[in-house]
Amino acid sequence: MTPRGWFVCGSILAGLAVALGALGAHGLESRFKQPGMSVEELSAGEKKLQSFEVGVRYQMYHALALVLLGLYAARAGGNPGALAQAAGCAFLLGIVLFSGMLYAWVFTESKALVMLVPIGGVSFMVGWVLLALAAWRGER
Repeated sequence: MTPRGWFVCGSILAGLAVALGALGAHGLESRFKQPGMSVEELSAGEKKLQSFEVGVRYQMYHALALVLLGLYAARAGGNPGALAQAAGCAFLLGIVLFSGMLYAWVFTESKALVMLVPIGGVSFMVGWVLLALAAWRGER
């Protein structure tokens, strides 16, 4: 992807994280915390809200990482190199599998979806290692 592509992708995903954060703060709270709910229902609702917020937070972190990758790539003459490109792909995969599957679990309660979340977390970690290696090697 081009530097502009990474920057635009990260910017869109960061904006989406803000919108999803607002949804979580204003829309989901009323859905999961209604008067008359049992303690168990409130506890389950709290867990869903916390999971949703974690998904939003990690999406924002990695959307900003994509923006930084775009800046790094532009500084590298428009070609971020294979390691940096792979880092960006790992961040995107992590957003889909970690944040996306947490969002999906909140709305569907599907255990199958939540089982993909750790793979997204590993994708985030791999992305950071690849980005560090790219910077260390001075990829251009």
